[in-house]
Amino acid sequence: MSGEMILGIDGGGSKVLVTLADRDGEILRTSLGGGVNPMDNPDWRRELERHIAPFRNEAGLAALGAALPAYGEVAHLSALQKQCIDEAFPDISRIVLNDVDAAHLGAFAGRPGILVLSGTGSMSWARNGAGISARAGGWGDVVGDEGSSYWIGRQALHLISQSLDGRAGPTALAKAAYDHLQLDISDPMNALGGWISGLARPRAGIAALSVLVDQVASQGDEAAIGLIERAADELAKHHRAISGHCEAGTDWTYAGGTFSSRLLLDAVERRIGRPAVSPVLPPIGGALLAAAQLLGWPLNERWFGQIAVAAQAVIARSRQ
Repeated sequence: MSGEMILGIDGGGSKVLVTLADRDGEILRTSLGGGVNPMDNPDWRRELERHIAPFRNEAGLAALGAALPAYGEVAHLSALQKQCIDEAFPDISRIVLNDVDAAHLGAFAGRPGILVLSGTGSMSWARNGAGISARAGGWGDVVGDEGSSYWIGRQALHLISQSLDGRAGPTALAKAAYDHLQLDISDPMNALGGWISGLARPRAGIAALSVLVDQVASQGDEAAIGLIERAADELAKHHRAISGHCEAGTDWTYAGGTFSSRLLLDAVERRIGRPAVSPVLPPIGGALLAAAQLLGWPLNERWFGQIAVAAQAVIARSRQ
């Protein structure tokens, strides 16, 4: 460990990851918690404060990058988010930015490109050669978020209910979901309705079903495959909507847990017409990069490589 330290916060609809790193790119400590999206979680501030509290009096902490969902989208919520960070870290350099902006910053190491994000929500973010940013999507689950894990999970529930009713053909999704959730399929409406009504965080709980859709699609179920293809249609629309902001042939990449599905990534690549480039850093790396830039650190390929490896290890542990 050497010299000053930086703190990165990667917030989302399903989780918040707080990471302390040093100038050498070594990750020293982390804290992982639940979602902090103020659009759908009335306890977002309590959850965020709980996970940043252990770092508030960290000796040597010099800068912070806080990547938060919905920041810059709804004025009064953005003001509350900034207030939370300012009050917790009043004596250090700090920046609050949208979580997708930070994901883009990390994915392209600050260079131009197009990012398509699909996590609990969905959005695309572009930065052109002049350094000017633009975005499309990110309207939230009531208005938009097409192609997101929540959207996939909700569409899966539609397919399951229709299949069980006989309004649609059979799908292996029904049995897989009831088995996974340990519900009695012999009393389907009561069981599924009880599960939904008992969810403390409905959006996150429904979004988690997207993993099941990917598993069933990988086993050849036509309904699940069709749902993955429809999600790819929606995410490709995000890319098309924003591609004109950038120069022709600008690289694109992806972020968000939904893209852990190889089926989905392949389908999106087919629609866009070229493969995605690998992101340089995961989203938490973008938050750390934003903090490092505040301090003017002369970052090199070694730093990016070290942060990338360490951050991926942290993310892998968080999924266990």
